[in-house]
Amino acid sequence: MPEQVYLDPNPFVDSDHPAVVAYARQHGVGATPRDAAVALYYAVRDGFRYNPWNVKLRAEDFSASSVLLRERSLGAHCVDKATVLAACARVIGVPSRLHFANVRNHIGTARLEARLGSNLLVYHGYCELWLDERWVAATPAFNRELCERLGVAPLEFDGREDSVFQEYDREGGQFMEYVDDHGVHHDVPLDDMIAAWQRHYPGILASGSWPKPG
Repeated sequence: MPEQVYLDPNPFVDSDHPAVVAYARQHGVGATPRDAAVALYYAVRDGFRYNPWNVKLRAEDFSASSVLLRERSLGAHCVDKATVLAACARVIGVPSRLHFANVRNHIGTARLEARLGSNLLVYHGYCELWLDERWVAATPAFNRELCERLGVAPLEFDGREDSVFQEYDREGGQFMEYVDDHGVHHDVPLDDMIAAWQRHYPGILASGSWPKPG
């Protein structure tokens, strides 16, 4: 069994918040913990539109509860969605942790990459869940509607096999490439993440904020 820290609430994976508890109990339903975790995965994957522009640099915007309480039309980025899944899993008694990596996303992010000045997406986040006595990776970032528009098969999750990335689109072109690994964490490593963004994206350091679409 993993350490208790992967079941306890903390500042960002705030699994004790009423909004998180309510969402987990509504969507995390199943005959087994794995079934309930899979149901949560799909609720988070498709219940929030992926929006890589909706990134704040304020601590209060990174908690799972803040994602659930904000206007749903704003969408959520990968860290948001991984944090919601991790928090909801803890509500239903499934240990969870967050995993971060730098990736190159070869489709659908051209405008963002132009504004960031890099094709490297730093601190892409996903979730790992303790199911059937082992950690299983789950990446709820990209909703089905987005994947269909981009010609990429959406990531499925069965609670048994890692679900990490779509390596190729439906035409055989490379979609996502993992470059650097930042390891696993029981909570969002906010200071390290923002510092890495500022190192890689000079515009953020100069302006103090994430770029806006334009």
